[in-house]
Amino acid sequence: GNIIGRRAAKELRVDDIVNIGIGLPEMVSRYARKNGILDMITLTVESGGIGGFPVSGEAFGAMIGAASVYDMANQFDLYDNGGLDICFMGALEVDKQGNVNAHRGPGAFAGIGGFANITAKTPTVVFCMTFNAKGLEVAQKKGVVTIEKEGSVPKFVDKVNSVSFSAKRAIENGQKVLYVTERCVFRLTPKGLKLIEVYPGVDQQK
Repeated sequence: GNIIGRRAAKELRVDDIVNIGIGLPEMVSRYARKNGILDMITLTVESGGIGGFPVSGEAFGAMIGAASVYDMANQFDLYDNGGLDICFMGALEVDKQGNVNAHRGPGAFAGIGGFANITAKTPTVVFCMTFNAKGLEVAQKKGVVTIEKEGSVPKFVDKVNSVSFSAKRAIENGQKVLYVTERCVFRLTPKGLKLIEVYPGVDQQK
């Protein structure tokens, strides 16, 4: 999670208006604070907080030191009208086209929540996810990544179970879309996913 949060936070620019999703994306706000850029950006959460620092875990949705708090409907006006510069979201699975399933897990259905609103209009969308799940163990020393144990459930699949985010639509809208994992970064292109970065210590062929 640290590796992903650190890399994803590098996409932040001064004066960005930002949405942070629940789960791995929460690490982004932590690294934004470490980098000193937190004071130069405006973080938002779906529940209505603007500015300040989002609380993680069970209390997600609360904001420490918020500049202002709106009701949820107002917050969604901001999202739906393209008021964000960048958002950081989680993903259950991604296919080679770049489509993302973020709401329908194996045998479970979480509902899509604000995910669709937030990812539809935001110019830069950064998905924060591990390469695989269940049992994945990763270490990073001096910038070198070691995969100690692979997870048993792949997150990159031929075809997603359910489309929460349409790659085709994102390309038509001219959005910049990145998929940040603990070992590499993909970017969405009209031809699908393109590998643009591999971290030190990771074997690209593998």
